[in-house]
Amino acid sequence: MLHALLISNGLAGLEKYYVSSELVHYTTCLITKDFNPDLAPYDLLVVPNGSDHVAMLKIKDRVRVFLDAGKALVCCDGFFTAWVPGNQWVMDNSRRTQDMRYFPGPDRHGLLRNLDLDELNFSHGMSGWWACGYIQAAPGAEVLLADTWQRPVVVLDEVSTNGRMLLTASGPLADVTYAGRSDSALVTLYRNFLNLISTVPVPAHG
Repeated sequence: MLHALLISNGLAGLEKYYVSSELVHYTTCLITKDFNPDLAPYDLLVVPNGSDHVAMLKIKDRVRVFLDAGKALVCCDGFFTAWVPGNQWVMDNSRRTQDMRYFPGPDRHGLLRNLDLDELNFSHGMSGWWACGYIQAAPGAEVLLADTWQRPVVVLDEVSTNGRMLLTASGPLADVTYAGRSDSALVTLYRNFLNLISTVPVPAHG
């Protein structure tokens, strides 16, 4: 079983979107003025939509040590401070959201398997709802999804550290399936990553 630390900025209902299962157990860490969590006991660090990236910047060295130990990070929020090794989120609303579409790139680990892209392209007929801005991806990182203008919006980085990072351009992911429906694209991508880090060792750096 994976042990995950879920960073919380106190947003109501966050735990409803990350529910412990036979695959992963979540421990919630609330950001306070004394925020300085011990990451060592965990396999996965989850930084969800609505997080405090000023606080994350304060622990960037701990995050780096955590990743260099072969652990994993999911960040699905606009990380406007430079705490994510090798990658940087960029806010850009200069493009029309109605023109926004997402296109798959190389996916050697199958993280897009069974993912319905139209669920990300459209919500109640509205496009551009999911990602915000784009990611300046690390050289050699895998761009899983790019937007209409070939800007990375979902990145898998196995090169910047000894661990793995799944990063989205502010596009929320979740680990919950509502009764009576199949997994949404948000859940499918996230759980495909959980399965990857549970079963496939991180490639050794040459």
